[in-house]
Amino acid sequence: MTTTETNSITVKTTVNAPVSKAWEIWIKPEHITKWSTASEDWHAPKAENDLRTGGVFSTRMEAKDGSFGFDFGGTYTNVK
Repeated sequence: MTTTETNSITVKTTVNAPVSKAWEIWIKPEHITKWSTASEDWHAPKAENDLRTGGVFSTRMEAKDGSFGFDFGGTYTNVK
């Protein structure tokens, strides 16, 4: 028997900026690399984002001292 596990994440927040500006910063890779950090010691040197159902997103996270890094990403299953 095969079991399929599905995980999902829902993000909700309040941003004090025009919706168009917040949306641009949230979805464009050149902005994602500026805000997607775990702490001051980390950075995100690369991001990709194809925001559509079936589209893929990925971000490279690295310690600034080069000691560790990882890639994370996924596929959008429902974009509204």
